Amino acid sequence: MGNGRASDRAETHDEWAAKIAALGESGRTASRSGKAPITVARIMDAAFGLVESEGFDALTMRRVAAALQTGPASLYAHVRNKAELDELMISEVCARVTVPEPDPARWTEQMLDICRELRDEYLRYPGISRAALAAAPNSLDALRLSEGMLTILLAAGVPPQSAAWAIDAAFLYVSAYCFEVSLRHDPASGADQRVLDRDALVERYRMLPGDTFPSTVAHIDELTSGEPHERFDFTLTALLGGLAPGTPRGRVGSAGDG
Repeated sequence: MGNGRASDRAETHDEWAAKIAALGESGRTASRSGKAPITVARIMDAAFGLVESEGFDALTMRRVAAALQTGPASLYAHVRNKAELDELMISEVCARVTVPEPDPARWTEQMLDICRELRDEYLRYPGISRAALAAAPNSLDALRLSEGMLTILLAAGVPPQSAAWAIDAAFLYVSAYCFEVSLRHDPASGADQRVLDRDALVERYRMLPGDTFPSTVAHIDELTSGEPHERFDFTLTALLGGLAPGTPRGRVGSAGDG
């Protein structure tokens, strides 16, 4: 270093002291705070953690900011508002779902697999599917799922109109199913919040007069049977079963149809 060329003007003693002082202060500040910069990824991680532990109702910009040890204003440089945060989270959830290459021989199972994966992601974050019910389809990751499902149905020979409406119905059902499940369980305690469990429901059905509710009383076991995911698969299988590949659909018949 002794062979280096001298600068045009050497720093004064005070300038050098000020630089040393600033260096020391910078090091002390970084050590004292230890905070990583606020990013969209960190905001998302904090939001998902909050929803996973306390449910979607607990998610606010203020709570996310507190989790990141900052103020809400710090978040708005990265996420405009709560609505945008909701959209980002739904987009991330959709991005985790696998979309297979279309196999016409397995199209029903492929559709079910996509819906099951989406269901499991929604259920991981109780109540988040409520945001999906309200969100406009402007997420590229959500559109990726829609594109994949449409391609699967078209490859199987399902008419485009029927395929389009079936996809919309499937997304709606998955979101509504998961939202209903979230209403029944408290994510913080894991407690079942249903007003009536299955045994209580069966007991009430058995109290019904058989002459007024003959079909209900005769089929109590069927009405109360099945685990939730079994009913989930049944409903979607029934929906997909109405899509006869190669059969024109998508028009509701009227009394004047021949």
